[in-house]
Amino acid sequence: MNFSLIDWSIIIAFGVFLFAVAVYAKSLTLSVSDFLAANRCAGRYLLTLADGMAALGAIAVVANFEKFYKAGFGGAWWGMMMAPIAMIIALSGWVVYRYRKSQAMTMAQLFEMRYSRNFRVYAGILAWVSGILNYGVFPGITALFLIHFCGLPDSFEFLGFIWQTKPVIMGITLSIAVCFTLFGGLIAVMVTDFFQSILLNISFLVIFFILITFVSWDSIGTVLQAAPTGKSMLNPFDQHELTDFTVWFFLIFAFKLVYNCLGWQGNQGYNAAAKSPHEAKMARVLAEWRNGITYMLMLFAPICAYVLLNGGGTPELVDSVNSAIGAIQDPQAQEQMRVPILLSAILPVGVLGMFGAAIIAAAISTDDTQIHSWGSIFIQDVILPFRKKQLSTKAHMRLLRLSVCGVATFAFFWSLYFPLKDYLLMYFLLTGTIYLGGSGAVIIGGLYWKRGTTQGAWAAMTAGWLVAAAGITLQQIWGDVPALTNIRPEFPLNGAWLAMISYLSSIAAYITVSLLTCKEPFPINKMLHGDNSKDDDGKNREIVRDTRNWLHRIFNFNQEYTRGDRVIYYLNVGWTMGWFITFIIGTTWGLIVGIADRSWLSFWKVNIYLYATVASITVVWFIIGGIRDILIMVRKLKSTARNPEDDGTVHKQLGPSD
Repeated sequence: MNFSLIDWSIIIAFGVFLFAVAVYAKSLTLSVSDFLAANRCAGRYLLTLADGMAALGAIAVVANFEKFYKAGFGGAWWGMMMAPIAMIIALSGWVVYRYRKSQAMTMAQLFEMRYSRNFRVYAGILAWVSGILNYGVFPGITALFLIHFCGLPDSFEFLGFIWQTKPVIMGITLSIAVCFTLFGGLIAVMVTDFFQSILLNISFLVIFFILITFVSWDSIGTVLQAAPTGKSMLNPFDQHELTDFTVWFFLIFAFKLVYNCLGWQGNQGYNAAAKSPHEAKMARVLAEWRNGITYMLMLFAPICAYVLLNGGGTPELVDSVNSAIGAIQDPQAQEQMRVPILLSAILPVGVLGMFGAAIIAAAISTDDTQIHSWGSIFIQDVILPFRKKQLSTKAHMRLLRLSVCGVATFAFFWSLYFPLKDYLLMYFLLTGTIYLGGSGAVIIGGLYWKRGTTQGAWAAMTAGWLVAAAGITLQQIWGDVPALTNIRPEFPLNGAWLAMISYLSSIAAYITVSLLTCKEPFPINKMLHGDNSKDDDGKNREIVRDTRNWLHRIFNFNQEYTRGDRVIYYLNVGWTMGWFITFIIGTTWGLIVGIADRSWLSFWKVNIYLYATVASITVVWFIIGGIRDILIMVRKLKSTARNPEDDGTVHKQLGPSD
């Protein structure tokens, strides 16, 4: 066992603190709106940290460790092309602002408002199936991470029986997540996720500074420059032998950022929880800064692991890590656990416990958010639309809680028995595409195109899941069908390419069918409650555009933007465009002239140190802002009267004639 008494004490103490927070949140959860969307009382800093933690999760850490161990710094280079896309999405409020203006509590509720009740149910079923399949592997991968990181045995004896460690850990982490969710719905989930985010960010910073003292840049340069031709760990233009995490993988992800903005519903409660559309937009803008610390460590830690295991570490360290990896039977699990096992071997006492607590926190934050989302979607968008009579608040909350338990039970057994045959990021892309393939076209068309029709929405969603289902089926059976293996030994398309084919098929279906069936434009502006926003007292007010100078006109500022908001915008644009210009110049120079590995090493050193500096500042800034947001939210929840009809039901269906 790798953990000392001090390490376990840190984990237990933090767990007790989170339970106390969740129990307190229970007293604030009085309505369906509280359970589903924290009664729309969340501020920007609380949202950006909690939502970021929910989206990260232990499995995302494992997936990125796996990716960058294979692709190295070169993989991060192509990721830089997505920075301006993410910035434009955040600054413009693309999809996010309009969705929050609709006041929908789930995306499928918006679909009923925009299309029809039957389509809401259809989309809700696809979202739920896609979501639970996608989430289903989370508990198992997390359990493996903890087993190998903590140095736990594969089995142990207790009460006279032999117990397998993996299902026991899965049961513990899922049970904690279920308790948090049942206690206080999104309020408990969001506040506990916030405190878990604080621990994760601090531990990531500490581990980074340990790594830069433990692994010298001379060792990094020596080992990375020795990588085989075509598999460079430094030069992104010498990676043609890496068949998965290439420039095309990142180009598809860049398209996905725009197409699937708010498409994935694994954190759907956060999408509806902001206290105003403007706060929802600002949370997305701040997320561009929040991601710095996670990006930095998830890139740097696997590279340090590669260096230490390929010539930069002592023979004793290499033998110890390789022995632990060799004890794992599953080859895919060996890939996933290499970096965690290495970290557990080099981190000192106390820091090991801090990182372990952070990873457990990341696992629980993802679990509680996901089971909250998929449990809510099943009730709100699959079951309740068939009811003619509105449920009482008590009965509605009981159904939501039962559904949460059902999702957790499914995830336990799916993780236990499903064989994962692809990289984690590829599996996420593939299973997510069952819903995301069509939802992007339906969401964007529904919010921005008046001529989008219900028939077009049905066609897009159907095309998306058919392509995804065909891809999943072929990927699973390919190696067992001689006729297919005779064509090619392995399935020729990975999850990224299958996702892209699904996206394009859905877009074509939506546009074509909508143009053929549209008889009258839909009143989108009325669905979004006009060009108005709401003050904290709930009263509508007209939004007045700020046209005092050309910068204000470019950013579409209005009176909602404070001076601080504008400064955040300018800093965001300056930081992002600085790196993007670097990417353009570097790509042009690299393709025409070529760049030496030593120059690449110097660039990545500057890149890592700059991100570390900015991350250190933003961690403190966001923690202070998040604590303030929690205090404001608690005061509002204690004083605000609840509306029992605010339960996700669409009481009036708009039509083209409205």
